[in-house]
Amino acid sequence: MHHSFSLLILSVMLLKVYAGKVLVFPVEGSHWINMKVLIEELHSRGHSIAVVRASNSWTIEEESPYYRSITVNLGRFDADSVSSFSARLLQLRREKNNFWTYLLLQMEVVEQLSKMHQDICNMMTLMFQDKILMNSLLDAKYDLILTDPAFGGGVFLARRLGLPLVLNVRWTDRAEAHFAIAPSPLSYVPVPGTELTDKMTFLQRLLNIMFYFFLLCHGLTIPGPHYTAFCHRYFGPDVDYFSLFQDADIWLMRNDFTFEFPRPTMPNVVYMGGFQCKPSKPLPADLEGFVQSSGEHGVIIMSLGTLFSELPYDIADEIAAAFAQLPQKVIWRYTGPRPATLGNNTLLVDWLPQNDLLGHPKTRVFVAHGGTNGVQEAIYHGVPMVGLPLVFDQPDNLSRMNAKGTAKIVNIATLDRTVFLEALKEVLYEPSYRENMQRLSRLHRDQPMKPLDHAMFWIEYVMRNRGAPHLRTQSFRMSWMAYHSVDVILTLLAIVLIISLMTFSLIRLLCKRILLKNKIKHG
Repeated sequence: MHHSFSLLILSVMLLKVYAGKVLVFPVEGSHWINMKVLIEELHSRGHSIAVVRASNSWTIEEESPYYRSITVNLGRFDADSVSSFSARLLQLRREKNNFWTYLLLQMEVVEQLSKMHQDICNMMTLMFQDKILMNSLLDAKYDLILTDPAFGGGVFLARRLGLPLVLNVRWTDRAEAHFAIAPSPLSYVPVPGTELTDKMTFLQRLLNIMFYFFLLCHGLTIPGPHYTAFCHRYFGPDVDYFSLFQDADIWLMRNDFTFEFPRPTMPNVVYMGGFQCKPSKPLPADLEGFVQSSGEHGVIIMSLGTLFSELPYDIADEIAAAFAQLPQKVIWRYTGPRPATLGNNTLLVDWLPQNDLLGHPKTRVFVAHGGTNGVQEAIYHGVPMVGLPLVFDQPDNLSRMNAKGTAKIVNIATLDRTVFLEALKEVLYEPSYRENMQRLSRLHRDQPMKPLDHAMFWIEYVMRNRGAPHLRTQSFRMSWMAYHSVDVILTLLAIVLIISLMTFSLIRLLCKRILLKNKIKHG
């Protein structure tokens, strides 16, 4: 008993020694879902967490056993505004695929994102001007800031407080995160939005480069003006706002190379793809009974995420009619009116335990919109997909799965019951889809360390060492000309040209003298 008590005291003391204080600046929606996984794991390891949230947040709870909330009384984009924005994007996505439709879609995204970035700047202005709040954050002596750089708030707060910065990242405010810090040869690294692979034809490489310049313009015209003005106001005119992103100590990437195409990376990039995935737990009794009633045919799971849990009635009817023609049972997360064509084999639910259903041995296919979290869970459990990409990164995510032979994509603009049914049958009965996905699952799981433990190690590494500046590249501080050694190449070419001209002049001079001597000699 004495030894056990001593061991307990020692364990508590060690926990105290290594416990840190983390300030979290998250992003709403699905981004919060994966940030919450990191928060809960940090809490389980004895760390103290505070979360900055807007007063009208629709996903980040104010009360939680895992963290303390710091609520800022500002925010324009509540659940209703985001839902209406998503509905508008879906409407545009359904229209005939042409350049004009694509342009309208991009203009809609540009307008709304610009408002969101401005909203973040307003929120940060309120925080920075609140001396009591800022002094309390300084007095708390946090060890680091953990943020999602899809928006810039957490990055600016880290600069203001002088704290090490860890990013939970897939996207920055400009593009996919690798493009911010890692070499990205456009000959084989596809730009987000192109839905290309790492094997491109000449025309595809041309398209890839055009999209890259489009992304550069996107960064300069949407977040750029808001964040540049904010930076100049609080950090001085010499601070380039995007360099604050690039100065992050660790980039925890929410992907890996079972999902992503191989590409160059950097020392401070840590891959934690599938970190939110875990073994399935038993289903609730009623849901388990429904699954077991499917017999040898198994079940199909359908979820289009929180933003698209309700669809236009005509699309919902076509999907339901296709499901009704299959022998499989279907569990569909759907909150809209009951489709008129719904079959007896389909169960509509407001919420479903997605991870647990994907891990069930009777699950045959996952019908999904292609969000990163859902794709990673499908890979982890080895379940092939039928993809209905709608907006944002979803088309690119599913195009990667399609290229790897693990998913069949259906365009929402051309979806009807026949097209959808054929896609379902192809994935259900063509064994290569399941075989390919199970191969990806084996590759993903074959790691020396679980992705979540890997992420925890590097977060705690930054705590212990007060940052990781030795892992940060200086390449982004170089000019474009210096980075690509254009100045060196031009200098070498100039030297070669000068030597060539001098040699040519010398030879010419010698030739003239020889000719002159010959003339004098024969004169």
